[in-house]
Amino acid sequence: MVNVVDKDLVSIQEVRNLLNDATEAQKELATFSQEKIDNICKAMMAAAYDNRIKLAKMANEETGFGIWQDKVVKNSFASKAVWDSIKDMKTVGVVKDDTVNKVTDIAVPVGVVAGIIPSTNPTSTVIYKALISIKAGNSIVFSPHPTALKCIKETVDIIRNAAVREGCPAGAISVMTKPTMQGTAELMKHDMTKLILATGGSAMVKSAYSSGTPAIGVGPGNGPAFIEKTANISKAVKHIMDSKTFDNGTICASEQSVVVEEASRQAVVEEFKKQNAYFLTKDEAQILEKFIMRANGTMNPQIVGKSIEAISKLTGLTFPQGTRVLIAEEERVGMKVPYSREKLAPILAFYTTKTWQEACELCIEILTNEGAGHTMVIHTEDENIVREFGLRKPVSRLLVNTPGTLGGIGASTNINPALTLGCGAVGGSSTSDNISPENLFNVRRVAYGMRELDELRGEDINLVENSSTACSVSTPTATSASKDDLINKIVEAVLEKL
Repeated sequence: MVNVVDKDLVSIQEVRNLLNDATEAQKELATFSQEKIDNICKAMMAAAYDNRIKLAKMANEETGFGIWQDKVVKNSFASKAVWDSIKDMKTVGVVKDDTVNKVTDIAVPVGVVAGIIPSTNPTSTVIYKALISIKAGNSIVFSPHPTALKCIKETVDIIRNAAVREGCPAGAISVMTKPTMQGTAELMKHDMTKLILATGGSAMVKSAYSSGTPAIGVGPGNGPAFIEKTANISKAVKHIMDSKTFDNGTICASEQSVVVEEASRQAVVEEFKKQNAYFLTKDEAQILEKFIMRANGTMNPQIVGKSIEAISKLTGLTFPQGTRVLIAEEERVGMKVPYSREKLAPILAFYTTKTWQEACELCIEILTNEGAGHTMVIHTEDENIVREFGLRKPVSRLLVNTPGTLGGIGASTNINPALTLGCGAVGGSSTSDNISPENLFNVRRVAYGMRELDELRGEDINLVENSSTACSVSTPTATSASKDDLINKIVEAVLEKL
């Protein structure tokens, strides 16, 4: 007799067990002082940082995405840079005490967090989400992308062991080892899960928001980069090239298209070529675009995080030695126009407009088509144009004179260092923040009474009394007069007072 194992049932049961342990662990975490929580997080950070190279290599080998040296930088950012930004943050007990207005804010952990982890940034995202969750007094259960299971599990083991040595309950940080779609659905929908941190494709984020559990999700990025004619062109192109080649473009804040004005077009094209970008011919562009999107309109995983060499082998196209980024000139925008969409690979669309006003409208069109609420970049020396873009663009991060990848996550800018970037209401997200521990606890407010009802009424009490006197009449009951008679008597009484 063949013993058939139902993988979905096994996965669902594992999730329930992990949630039980996480719930009990979180109850214990909720009793810890700020100092103890911080010591645990510091140990987690140090362990992740010490293993940043090992984990980067594992992620690259297992998924085939990106560049392991760049993944080292991401692991360092997710551990050390994130910790440096949150280490002094008050997240336990009283976080604010306003003695003047007599209002006290008390941090209340949300409970058990479900951490959905993508294959593009697996180890760094685990480190980051674990740090901000534990810092806020929550436990976290990870749902790993199946193609990155080994490196995700190793990351969880490393940071959990470090946390446990500092007194953290073991169940506070855990990971599904038998991930299935049904198991992940159970994790997101279960009553014990109090919040979902969803990073992944559009379908996964939509599923998180449809689960019935509060969620913070990240939609697709599709940020254009506008090089305005006053920009330092050489520096702007360098920023874009550095950003688009970083880990082969796997961070969703990376630039997806370049927009220029006719006046500076030639100079920009020459600078891109100088920095080893290759402009595709029309025939080459038509061949490559067939590999960018699948028939169902989703991004083709065969190009995600791949090098120019890998793209060459996949498409049969030949590019000059040393090519860093492929650029296709484009005029169209739409869901069926691959170059106008998100491409997590070293591939860019290139648009030309007559004026910066036309560029502004084109950027809005690109973002509205895909990537609304996420990120875009502008390179310019004109502060007035920056202001106009800031007022009108449907993004949560408008980055100025910086690489999109590094600026969006807060590495080259002074916004919160984060690997989960909210897209706001316009992007279907619950927040526009770079997610930090402050997004992962509720606030209980203790507020003292400061005013009495008589004070609140103030001068309005005289108006109320005068109005009552003016309208006070002796009205017959409904049984002694008809409705018309009653109305007439009220009108007459009011008129007499005028």
